[in-house]
Amino acid sequence: MTGREGQSEHPNHRAAGGEGVASGREAAGGGAGWKPAPQDSPRGQGEGKRPRRSGWARAGERVIEGVIRTSGVSAVLFVLAIFFFVFREAAPVLFGGEHFKLLPFLFSVEWYPTSASNVRYGTLALTVGTFSVTALAMVLAVPFGLGAAVFVSEFCGPRLKETLKVVIELLAAIPSVVWGFIGLTVMSRLIVHFTGAPVGVNLLNGGIILALMSVPIIVSIGEDALKAVPDSYREAGLALGATRWQLVYRVLLPAARNGLLAAVLLGVGRAVGETMAVLMATGHAVNLPLGVFDSVRTLTANVAAELGEAPAGSDHYRVLFLTGVLLFSLTFVVNLVADLVIRGWRRK
Repeated sequence: MTGREGQSEHPNHRAAGGEGVASGREAAGGGAGWKPAPQDSPRGQGEGKRPRRSGWARAGERVIEGVIRTSGVSAVLFVLAIFFFVFREAAPVLFGGEHFKLLPFLFSVEWYPTSASNVRYGTLALTVGTFSVTALAMVLAVPFGLGAAVFVSEFCGPRLKETLKVVIELLAAIPSVVWGFIGLTVMSRLIVHFTGAPVGVNLLNGGIILALMSVPIIVSIGEDALKAVPDSYREAGLALGATRWQLVYRVLLPAARNGLLAAVLLGVGRAVGETMAVLMATGHAVNLPLGVFDSVRTLTANVAAELGEAPAGSDHYRVLFLTGVLLFSLTFVVNLVADLVIRGWRRK
């Protein structure tokens, strides 16, 4: 047999061998419908079957879900309960007070609740004093707070960052009455010495103290907002050739503006609701401030100073609770306006 003949016979042999293999498979598998036997897979044995849990596990899960739902709703319930309690105490004088009128209460500057002949409950000077102290405190606290947040988040080394965080937390932990003593004994003397003001307990003193109390909150929340910005934003800005300050101004601050605004709002809430520090540092005088060296009185300080002396159930007692309702309403309006501003920014 020659080479070509041998080569021509190979396909026949292959075909015959293939037919033999196929016939053997058919004989073993029972015909043309033969398929390879599935192999048992340990991974596939448990698929489609959920592990059975005990009744205690299901009950515990339901309890945890109930606790989480209750925690979410409790914040709203607590706020409503506080408002209901304060309004319930103020309702008798609001709807039937003998010496009370709503318009003088809101727009009069005369506050003489214990007068024997002419009782007057004007809170305009108190409201203006509250907002003036808060505004001055925010003017001082917001630049320092946001600047410190940017420094700690973007420019600070690891060791210095941890040290600054500890210091900031210690500042936040100082009681308000201690801040009041600082304003009364230290800050007042410094103001008189460097400015020549006749009295050291005034609007400037209260604004500085409230700024020092608000800065730790603004720094902590602002740093968290800056850290929440994705690193891809920073990498993209650096890849485009931006300097570190350009990265902060053009990229990080716009990206974190909602969180930074929330930090400022928390600082405002801290300043508006403060009592003891402003009671001791502002001079506690009922008048409209014409400058930063004038003494003022805030709504919260007025309630704290007079509630213990007002007879329970009297008009004076009820008006102080109505002052709390006024403060509650003003705070709600400020938060509502800020929320609308945030929504407007998000739409843009």
